[in-house]
Amino acid sequence: MPTSAFDALADRFTRIPEGAGAGAWTDFDEDVRAELRWGRSVPPVPTWFPGSPDRRPTAAETAFALCGPDGRTREAALSFAGGSPGLLPLVVVRCADWAGPVRERARSVLRAELPGLSHGAFGDLLAVALLIAGRLRGDAARTLLAGTLREGPGSRVAALLGHGDRGVRRLAHRIGVERGLLSPVRLAEIAATDPDAVVQDLCANAVLATVRDAADGALLDPLLRSRQGRVRAAGVTGLRRAGRAAEAEPFLYDRSASVRACARWVLRQAGTEPLPLYRAACVGAGAAGAGTAAGVPDDAPLGLAECGDRAVDVPALWTLTGHERPRVRASAVAGLRRLDAVRVDPLVPLLDDGSARVVREAVTALLPWADRIPADALLRRAIAGPAPHVRKGALRLLAETGGAVFREAARVLADDPDPKLRALARRATGA
Repeated sequence: MPTSAFDALADRFTRIPEGAGAGAWTDFDEDVRAELRWGRSVPPVPTWFPGSPDRRPTAAETAFALCGPDGRTREAALSFAGGSPGLLPLVVVRCADWAGPVRERARSVLRAELPGLSHGAFGDLLAVALLIAGRLRGDAARTLLAGTLREGPGSRVAALLGHGDRGVRRLAHRIGVERGLLSPVRLAEIAATDPDAVVQDLCANAVLATVRDAADGALLDPLLRSRQGRVRAAGVTGLRRAGRAAEAEPFLYDRSASVRACARWVLRQAGTEPLPLYRAACVGAGAAGAGTAAGVPDDAPLGLAECGDRAVDVPALWTLTGHERPRVRASAVAGLRRLDAVRVDPLVPLLDDGSARVVREAVTALLPWADRIPADALLRRAIAGPAPHVRKGALRLLAETGGAVFREAARVLADDPDPKLRALARRATGA
């Protein structure tokens, strides 16, 4: 390898920081092998690893040898990888080597090094092992490291709960649950606040498994307050076992469809039919003429449509399309679409609504009937609509039918002041 290439890769090796993503190591492995392979000879083992006791290969030299295309060189390099934490990620990669002797040697080195590793270094190696696990013969390192984590001290599991690699964090949480290392209170806290959906589900389900009766009901409170719909749904489901089924009623109007469905199930299990509650929230307020600010829960109209009757409940939904709050109007339009009760003429005025949410719902409802809306009316909205969301909605409807009117609208909007709409129009015109 030319000195310049050697120096560049050596510099890159030294700059891979502790805690670097697993991909940094697999990329380095592939790049070194490519550099050595393309028209260049691989130095023989004695050149890389002189036998004299006063000359050990440098860490960079060992890293190159571990990644090279010659199997004998890779195997020999493993003799110098032990005791060098900076080389162990490459040892993990070699655990999936195509050459059997290299694989076995790498696994032996890794096994010997594991007891002395810090929690952080262990997590970084586990990240690499999880990354290569999908390769042919790549599962051995993951099995070894995961087994060590399952059998090792709980402090190591706890330390990896916050690791930067998503796969490591998920595995640490899974093992923590399996080993009972996380209290129900801690599990509830993680489920309610962790950004990873897999971790949310894992911990929320573990919390539900601990709820036996009303004495455990307080564990559900963090789940019920979570911003994540999937976590709130788990909390609502647990209300039945905790003897708090009546508390599911407010969740009939949750913004999440899964939470609303869980609330309906809980109430039915407790003998309460949710449909009359939806009608009381929507029909009564609708009859009062748009209702007060507190009259209709925001997502009650869609909840009504999810369990209601088309012949009975559609009039209330049409009334609520004129409600003073945008979320109620949008929910009513979504409910009409769910009940297959969309009518074009009454919905077209909502294309000019001041709320982007309402316009999006109206456009979605009208897309199947876009050809029934006068093209010139859509063109006027697209070109001279008072807000970007109005212009965008009209453009979407015109795109559904295509033709010269759509091309004209896209041409004009390609210079729209709104950057998102401008980009959408330019994509439509192929510009």
